Amino acid sequence: MLMLDKDTFKTEVLEGTGYVLVDYYSDGCVPCKALMPAVEELSKKYEGKVVFSKLNTTGARRLAISQKILGLPTLSLYKDGVKVDEVTKDDATIENIEAMIEKNI
Repeated sequence: MLMLDKDTFKTEVLEGTGYVLVDYYSDGCVPCKALMPAVEELSKKYEGKVVFSKLNTTGARRLAISQKILGLPTLSLYKDGVKVDEVTKDDATIENIEAMIEKNI
């Protein structure tokens, strides 16, 4: 998985081509940590189709707010730099994340 920060987000996500999934998390988010291994498994399954990345919102609060990330965990799917779908909070299950990917790619 690609680690993002406020300096690389624009280049990798907003100026990227194809599909990029961003896993927004923070160090204190227990559900985020629980979801991480499953998201890493999905990254292997969709390798070559979707670029999986993660952004720690602790050091990038303004960036998260600019992307309308209002709660964690949030996983957003971008296509050619435009957010096309996302799952957040209680809906951020591995099943819903995979369904979102399948629906859009």
